[in-house]
Amino acid sequence: MAASSRFSLAAARCSLFLTAALVLLALSHGAHGHGAGLSSSFYDGSCPGMRDIVRRVIQDARVADARIPASLIRLHFHDCFVNGCDGSLLLDDDLQAGIMTEKKVLANNRSARGFDVVDDIKRALENACPGIVSCADILALAAEISVELAGGPSWSVQLGRRDGTSANIESANNLPSPFDPLETLQEKFRNLGLDDTDLVALQGAHTFGRTQCQFTQRNCTAGQRAGALLNLDGVTPDVFDNKYYGNLLQGRAQLPSDQVMLSDPVAAATTAPIVRRFSGSQKDFFKNFAASMVKMGNISPLTGRDGEIRKNCRRVNKKPY
Repeated sequence: MAASSRFSLAAARCSLFLTAALVLLALSHGAHGHGAGLSSSFYDGSCPGMRDIVRRVIQDARVADARIPASLIRLHFHDCFVNGCDGSLLLDDDLQAGIMTEKKVLANNRSARGFDVVDDIKRALENACPGIVSCADILALAAEISVELAGGPSWSVQLGRRDGTSANIESANNLPSPFDPLETLQEKFRNLGLDDTDLVALQGAHTFGRTQCQFTQRNCTAGQRAGALLNLDGVTPDVFDNKYYGNLLQGRAQLPSDQVMLSDPVAAATTAPIVRRFSGSQKDFFKNFAASMVKMGNISPLTGRDGEIRKNCRRVNKKPY
């Protein structure tokens, strides 16, 4: 065989192997990430004042309600864990469009809050740059700004999401529960491409905000009505810091799903060392929390990026802005 023919055959084989490798790589990442399609500078040209507008609205809301930062980051969590980060949690019932809202599932009903603040942000953005910023991106940026305003870390938020056009009740019913054992939590996080470090770091968002007493380890005490609010962190309830992990080490976590990261039989070899590490270093916790938030924010919507930019963050029952 001539040298040129041997070279052509080798090149063809190399090309075939490279193509196969790239396909496998794409398949291995496609289920969990759309980070390559997002950019921190996505709105720099089309809505340059976006961050300042979002920050101002949250600051004003926080003055009236200290719980708002924790409520807003929870909306982002519960959005990304269902259908990916597409704003589907914001959709109201719309029988004509075949939408059953995710707001009424057990994990969200009467506990997911902050929707009015999201609407206020959207209204302000529509006034500044109509039809540009998606509701899904508002949730992502509001989460970062909420953490920063409460004293926590900041990170470069990747933007460019499109709003989903459908809800997913089945998936919403499988959101992490305050009563999940550790192995169930690990599986739910792992299914979205999030590992044990992500689990422990993201659970650290419980360092601020409130919870209803019926979801706590001790349940509601005598005289407490169901729905009575308790601080998730009794030391600094409105500050984003690492004292949450100290509470775990002392057995004082409010939520059973937090304490299992130390008490569950599988914790010793998985999550417990990470809890101790974050308890000993707020800098380490902040670094990992920021990285895990970016990772979670890159979870792709199951429908890809063929969504829309909604005029309203709630599809129905709201007047146009």
